[in-house]
Amino acid sequence: MDILDWKNLPFGYLKTDYNIRSEYKDGKWGDLEVSTSEYIDIHIAATGLHYGQEAFEGLKAYMGKDGKIRLFRWDENAKRLILSADGIKMARVPIEMFRESIFQVVKLNKRFVPPYGSGATLYIRPLLYGSGAEVGVKPSAEYTFIVFVTPVGPYFKNGFKPVNVVICRDVDRAAPKGTGIYKVGGNYAASLRADVAAKENGYVTSIFLDAKEKKYIDECGPANFFGIKDNTYITPKSESILNSITNMSLIELAKSLGIKTERRQVPVEELSEFTETGECGTAAVITPIGKIVDPDKNIIYEYCKDGNAGPVTQKLYNRLVAIQMGDAPDEFGWMTVVE
Repeated sequence: MDILDWKNLPFGYLKTDYNIRSEYKDGKWGDLEVSTSEYIDIHIAATGLHYGQEAFEGLKAYMGKDGKIRLFRWDENAKRLILSADGIKMARVPIEMFRESIFQVVKLNKRFVPPYGSGATLYIRPLLYGSGAEVGVKPSAEYTFIVFVTPVGPYFKNGFKPVNVVICRDVDRAAPKGTGIYKVGGNYAASLRADVAAKENGYVTSIFLDAKEKKYIDECGPANFFGIKDNTYITPKSESILNSITNMSLIELAKSLGIKTERRQVPVEELSEFTETGECGTAAVITPIGKIVDPDKNIIYEYCKDGNAGPVTQKLYNRLVAIQMGDAPDEFGWMTVVE
């Protein structure tokens, strides 16, 4: 393999050696198979193509200074994929099968795990979709599960630097009691109009408001939102946002650092009270927000006025990344060494 420029990797797809696959037929999952192909054979009437029976996960493998590869809270990804499968009536991927798949694919592609200190990681993408043929609207009888990996750099090219975002009121990512809590492709497709418009206007992403009343913060593009005020980490509670594993972890970290936490509805007007804001998720980890622009109200909420992340955001980021890289004690039992 040509030596990759690890420190300048994009957050994009690069071919690796192997992926793992399994098919669900006749009510049971088949054996895991190793493939070198980047492509799949799929029936033209597969429910994943026509009726959106598709869910996925995203997690990372980290190379430590000690030469050990670690995975972060993989079991929570396995549980969330089960939740998504239940939500759109697909066959569940058993937790042990999920574990075997991701550990095997990381070991098979070990040479693509970016070195310690490069700022890059190995991104792991489990994918589940309806592969059986149906023309009527109903769940498939057959499913395919695939796990592939690719080395990636920071989600935002400037890394851990403040970004500017815009509030969007004319696009809804998901409806209450809809599929917003599941990690399914349709939610991301629904967000693309807002995402493209935000980028065309010079912003990194959009902040979505609740679809019912347009009063409360929901998601921040493809990530969860949080705000800091009065030594409190505040993040939205909503029945239409994804339960971020990173956000869940930051809440636990905050408590351990003596920072209070609240998960509740966050009114748009409260943005003026925060001293720091940010977005969090597997891809970006934490991205501090510099400005939130509300074009409909002609208001700009400003944070990070010195161009750097706020002290609480910085502290949370440093602690989480140190645990993930194996540089700090894992008092929570989040990391698993790939052996």
